[in-house]
Amino acid sequence: MIAPGQARLPALRAVMEGGPLALPEDWRAVVEASAAALAARVAGGEALYGVNTGFGKLASTRIPGDQLAQLQLNLLRSHAAGTGPLLPRPVVRLILALKALSLARGASGVRPVVVEALLALLAADVLPAIPARGSVGASGDLAPLAHLSLVLIGEGEAFVGDAVLPGAEALARAGLAPLALGPKEGLALLNGTQVSTALALAALFAAEDLLATSLLAGAMSVDAARGSDTPFDARIHELRGQPGQIRVAAALRALLAGSQIRESHREGDPRVQDPYSLRCQPQVAGACLDLLAHAATVLEREANAVTDNPLVVGAEVLSGGNFHAEPVAFAADAMALALAELGAISERRIALLTDPVLSGLPAFLVREGGLNSGFMIAQVTAAALTAENRALAAPRSVDSLPTSANQEDHVSMATGAALRLHDMADNLAGILSVELLAAAQGLEFHRPLQSAPAIEAAHGLVRGVAAAWEADRVMAPDIAAVKALVERGRFARLVEWS
Repeated sequence: MIAPGQARLPALRAVMEGGPLALPEDWRAVVEASAAALAARVAGGEALYGVNTGFGKLASTRIPGDQLAQLQLNLLRSHAAGTGPLLPRPVVRLILALKALSLARGASGVRPVVVEALLALLAADVLPAIPARGSVGASGDLAPLAHLSLVLIGEGEAFVGDAVLPGAEALARAGLAPLALGPKEGLALLNGTQVSTALALAALFAAEDLLATSLLAGAMSVDAARGSDTPFDARIHELRGQPGQIRVAAALRALLAGSQIRESHREGDPRVQDPYSLRCQPQVAGACLDLLAHAATVLEREANAVTDNPLVVGAEVLSGGNFHAEPVAFAADAMALALAELGAISERRIALLTDPVLSGLPAFLVREGGLNSGFMIAQVTAAALTAENRALAAPRSVDSLPTSANQEDHVSMATGAALRLHDMADNLAGILSVELLAAAQGLEFHRPLQSAPAIEAAHGLVRGVAAAWEADRVMAPDIAAVKALVERGRFARLVEWS
């Protein structure tokens, strides 16, 4: 049960991953009151934006009463102008949930049947086919939400299982009737930040798992390179006071606790300090953790917000700009920095492990070097993904372009900002997969000594899908197999947070 305005991120993640969404029964009363207040204003002959007027630059055009239903249909059809690949189904589930929760707060002037129609699609797993591109993140996510809304009225297309079917057929298979739109209901459905917010939330959930995975990979690399755990001493981090740094250092200490490899070189090691990619993990990953925590706060607020326009507040109809997704754009841009930096420091650890001068391990982590190239090109792959993420990390929120004949003259670009995070997360998963393979290989040069329990468990996960590297073979399947584990959160679950 999720109350409108009170959704928490774990509950939303559960819905995204296939769980049900149920609302407390008391939502209907406030929604009915909002719809009644709007109907009274329309009956009084008042000009209300998007209810009995045109949209955007056409807001001064008055629409006759007998054409109000057609106005909403025309809005959905004309605004369904998206392009590109279809959004992933889990993201669409989250969009449906966010839109239902927003409308159920009773400030949008829609009837309860509209909320019920969204919940019915979610319950039946009839998921609108939404092209990924076409929103600038202001006036809401108009094009993608129009594609979603078409399915409600029996048009557009929807996923039913793995098939994409015409909207009318998809509804019929689920036993659902098309929705007949009332005044403002089309506008309320497609005006809002639910697409950009859902994309950013899905990326946040992935980023949180990837950050935890990066700590496990980093700890494994420390032991593979016979690095020191002194830089993770709590006293160092308490003197700085950065909360993410303190938490990351604690997680790294826990990951390395009990390592025989660490104990074997605690005395007599000629190295005074490790390279930054090992030593400064708390400072780098901790800063990333703080960025993700801030983004989570912003996105949780946005997930609970009412972001369409105009809004019905009591008996008044107020025009404003809650559809402007600047908070989401800023959160997405911050998350991009975190994803890029986690990949950058991981790639440097891979380079360290493959360099015999820095690591003390065989060149490129393979015996009989020369005959075998080992991890030489795997490191190059990681470097390529790192470079791509650096380019993708450029901020999108500052790249406004005016739309709608300059009526909508400043936009957030939040949807593109959030969409690019998914490519970045995919790249980071690839980089971390190479590091996990390299670090697992490095550990084996220290046998029979064992690393710490969580690191050995991670080593076991790697070796469950990729054999040790004794002689050159095709590496791409190994990277793909480990990446699949990374994306399923198998390594992230081995990290204990204090």
